[in-house]
Amino acid sequence: MDKFTENYVKSFMAGLVARNPGEVEFHQAVGEVVNNVASYVVANPHLMDQKILERMVEPERVIMFRVPWVDDAGNIQINKGYRVQMNSAIGPYKGGIRFHASVNLSILKFLAFEQTFKNSLTTLPMGGGKGGSDFSPRGKSDAEVMRFCQSFMTELCRHIGQDTDVPAGDIGVGGREVGYLFGQYKRLRNEFTGTLTGKGLSWGGSLLRPEATGFGACYFAQEMLATRGKSFEGQTVLISGAGNVAQYACKKATELGAKVVTLSDSDGFIYDPDGIDEEKWQYVMHLKNVLRGRIREYAEKYPTAQYFPGERPWKIPCDIAMPCATQNEIEEADAKNLVKGGCYCVTEGANMPTTPAAIEVFQHAGLLYSPGKASNAGGVATSGLEMSQNSMRQHWTKEDVDVQLHRIMSDIHAACAKYGTRPDGTIDYVKGANLAGFIKVADAMLAQGLV
Repeated sequence: MDKFTENYVKSFMAGLVARNPGEVEFHQAVGEVVNNVASYVVANPHLMDQKILERMVEPERVIMFRVPWVDDAGNIQINKGYRVQMNSAIGPYKGGIRFHASVNLSILKFLAFEQTFKNSLTTLPMGGGKGGSDFSPRGKSDAEVMRFCQSFMTELCRHIGQDTDVPAGDIGVGGREVGYLFGQYKRLRNEFTGTLTGKGLSWGGSLLRPEATGFGACYFAQEMLATRGKSFEGQTVLISGAGNVAQYACKKATELGAKVVTLSDSDGFIYDPDGIDEEKWQYVMHLKNVLRGRIREYAEKYPTAQYFPGERPWKIPCDIAMPCATQNEIEEADAKNLVKGGCYCVTEGANMPTTPAAIEVFQHAGLLYSPGKASNAGGVATSGLEMSQNSMRQHWTKEDVDVQLHRIMSDIHAACAKYGTRPDGTIDYVKGANLAGFIKVADAMLAQGLV
């Protein structure tokens, strides 16, 4: 990066931070993209003249609202509700709804910004958005979750629609929550349209949607591994998280011949040196999705496993690591532990789970490393396929959806390779993903004028 470009990046980021004080996750997400696309912007002065980057980092619309609801004891509770509609240059806003105590505007802006590039990479006509609340379903009854979802949707329904903004699930928002949200939307708007994705199969959902993010991350990893003449066969895999993405990444990696030895939740992680086979995976599915239990219970059932409270799994030796939990879960020390433990491939299933310092460690060590905007795009890609099925009033087979998902992940890898291949033939997946996503969105914004 030359001096002019360096100064451009510094000036741009200083302005961003000044306009968005305290939003550290948003600063981090924007900083990664700007560092990767700055040289391209400087080389194309019309992008600077039209202030494309400045427009791209500013949400088109931010909706904030209160969510009042009544708990089972009859007490009134108040939560914050949000929807960040980031960019609609290539299609209606598309992105999940997250219910978690950590949710704030900075996190949702970072997620919506990332979503814009991720959706661009899928090749499907979807813009970027994200929403949620600081409400946590953990420990709540079904009735409390339903009342909260109905209150949340009572406000949100006036801002979304199948051609405007199509939310999906995210952390804390699974099939149960999507069902309650959709039911209230249908009741208030008096329409049955594909306004939410992740719906149940009997009322407009797509086969393979629950599996899509985890499966897609494995398909992307397959493409990465093939560049080194490798595959999942015989490899030891660390996976963090125990939710939807982690569950199906575990299943697909195992089907492809790997041995998955860890899963985690916010309380700690389990390490099973024998691997999480089909029977153990079925137990995890029941534990997390039916009983809504904690991952430590796995170690209580299977004596071969150890439970490490308050820790992350990155100290365990492995070949492949798949962070599938939440943002910034791999820090610099964790990255060094992974490199020391023989890891040569890191495929992100979560959104921005690796800190900038940790990414530097991976890239300096020459690891295969993919950012979430590329490797976890399978979920939103299949949401886009669900939107297509809803619009056509059709229902595709699991095989049809899987073929499309596999193709999309392969196409995303090809786009990363096109823009991220270094002179020595290796691929900088971070640069490749950011440039590929940025160029498509930027071209659309230029074509549509100053809006």
